[in-house]
Amino acid sequence: MNLLQRFLLSSLLLCVTASEDFDWTKNEKTSFYYGTFPTGFSWGAGSSAYQTEGAWNIDGKGMSIWDAFARKKGKIFLNDTGDSSCEGYYKFKDDINLMKDMKLNHYRFSISWPRILPTGLKSEQINERGIKYYDDLINMLLDNKITPIVTLYHWDLPQVLQEKYGGWQNVTMVNYFNDFANLCFDRFGNRVKYWITFNNPWSIAVEGYETGEHAPGLKLKGTGAYKAAHHIIKAHAKVWHTYDMQWRSRQKGLVGISLTADWGEPVDITNQRDIEAAERYIQFYMGWFATPIFNGDYPQVMKDYIGRKSGQQGLGVSRLPVFSPQEKSYIKGTCDFLGLGHFTTRYVTLKNYPSSLGDSYFADRDLAELVDPQWPDPGSEWLYSVPWGFRRLLNFVKTQYGNPMIYVTENGVSEKMLCTDLCDDWRMQYFKDYINEMLKAMKDGVNVKGYTAWSLLDNFEWDEGYSERFGLYYVDFRNKNKPRYPKASVQFYKRIISSNGFPNQREVESWKRKSIETCSSSNQLLAAARRQSQGNQEHAGMQKSWPVHDEV
Repeated sequence: MNLLQRFLLSSLLLCVTASEDFDWTKNEKTSFYYGTFPTGFSWGAGSSAYQTEGAWNIDGKGMSIWDAFARKKGKIFLNDTGDSSCEGYYKFKDDINLMKDMKLNHYRFSISWPRILPTGLKSEQINERGIKYYDDLINMLLDNKITPIVTLYHWDLPQVLQEKYGGWQNVTMVNYFNDFANLCFDRFGNRVKYWITFNNPWSIAVEGYETGEHAPGLKLKGTGAYKAAHHIIKAHAKVWHTYDMQWRSRQKGLVGISLTADWGEPVDITNQRDIEAAERYIQFYMGWFATPIFNGDYPQVMKDYIGRKSGQQGLGVSRLPVFSPQEKSYIKGTCDFLGLGHFTTRYVTLKNYPSSLGDSYFADRDLAELVDPQWPDPGSEWLYSVPWGFRRLLNFVKTQYGNPMIYVTENGVSEKMLCTDLCDDWRMQYFKDYINEMLKAMKDGVNVKGYTAWSLLDNFEWDEGYSERFGLYYVDFRNKNKPRYPKASVQFYKRIISSNGFPNQREVESWKRKSIETCSSSNQLLAAARRQSQGNQEHAGMQKSWPVHDEV
C-alpha cells in the first residue's frame, strides 16, 4: 500500500469514527432553558499573575518573558506593560472581599514561576517572599470559604530560561517545569486541591513561537509551534506523574490542564468536506493537546496533513514531532479533569493551501474560517457571541474523550477601551446565554463540575495592553491606586450564583433590570473620581507653571 492509499484509508477511517462519535448534522439551537444546576456546582472567576499582580520587580521576583517582551517597542498596543497592572500583589485582600461579596465558590489564579524561582531553577534560589505572597493569598481564600484553583503556567516563563535554553523549544524545560511544580506541591499542596499545569498551550505554542504576537515573540514558522507543544505535553505528563507518585496519596488533589478552544461549525452540514474541515479545525486546536493526553498520541488528521505537506516540501520527516511508544503510554491518561476555556465560534470550510506557500501551522490545516456578520461582536475583533457553539463543543469533548470531568476555566467577553459605561448589558446577555448553553450540555449528559467567569478584574490583555476589558470589575488604570468599580454584570452573575442557574422566566428577566439600576451609581462614582483626578492633575500643572516671586 503506497503512502497516498494509506493516507486516504486513514482519512476514511477518521470520518467513519468521527461520525459515529459526534453528530455534525444535528445542531439544535433550542430556546432558552429555565432550570438550575446540580447541588454543589462550583461558580468562580479567574485571573493570571502577569495580567493582574504588577509588582514586576518587587520582593525578589525575577524577570519573565512577558516583562521582557512588553519592553520591546511596538509589541504591545500603546507600548503598555504589566509592570503595575491591577496592583493585585498589594490589593489581593480587597479583591478577595469582592469575591466574597459575589459569593464565589472558587477563584482561579496562577503562580508566577519567576516570583518563586527568580532564575527559573530550584537549585539556584527559592524566593521565600514570593512563596509568602501565595501562602497569604491561599490562606485568605480558604478563610473566606473560596476554593483556590491554581494554574502553574499562565505564560510567564522566567526570562533566564528563555535566554539560556530557548524556552519551550528546548526539552530541558520539561525537568525545570517539573521542579517548579514539585516545589508548589510541596509548599501549597496541603491546601490546594485543584492544579492546572498549563493555561491554553495552543497560544503559548502558536502565538509565542509561530506568529510571534506573544512572548517570547519568535517566528519559527511551520516548526516552532509543534516543537513547543511537544515539550509542553511532555512537561504536563511529567508533572501529573510527579503528583501521582509523590503527593496524591497525602494531599488528595487533582491535576488537569486548561485547553482553550473555539468551536468550528461546518459552513454546510450536508457537505462532507466541510464537516471534515470543521473536525480538522478542532483537532488542530484542542485535539492537538487533548488527544495525546487522553489517548496517547496526536490526532491522526494532524499526523496525516502535516506529514503529507512535509513530504511535498521535500522534507525527509514530518515537521510534527513523534512520541516514542514509551512516551505515548506515559502521556496517556494524565488528566484528572479537563479545564476548558471557550469564547467564540467560527464557520469552517475546506481551503487548499499549496505547499509552495511555505510551511506554517495555519496552511497545514487546509481550511478557511468565516463569521456570520449577524453575530454580535461587542468587543474584541475576534470575539463574536455565538452561544450555541459552546454546547456543541462540550458535547464534542464528551464523545471524543470519554466524557471527562470538565471545569470551565475561562468564559467571558470584552469591551473596547473607550467604553467607560459600567452598565455592560452585552456582557450580562453573553453570560446568560453561554451559561444557559452549558446547562443544556449538562442535560445532554456532559460532566461539567464548575464554571469560571473570565475575568474578575479588567487587566493587562497581552498584546492588546489595556485596550480590551474582560473584567466583571472595572479597574481605573489611570489612577495609581487602581480602584475597582463593579459593572452591572457583577450583580447579574451574583444572581445566577445565588439561584444556581435560571429558576424561572419572570425572575431572570428582572435580574438585568435590577443590575442596570445598581450600575448607574457606580457610573456616577467613577465619573466623580475621574473629575477629581483631572482636577488634581490640572492643579498640579498650574502650580508648576505659576511664577515664583521673591518677597521684597
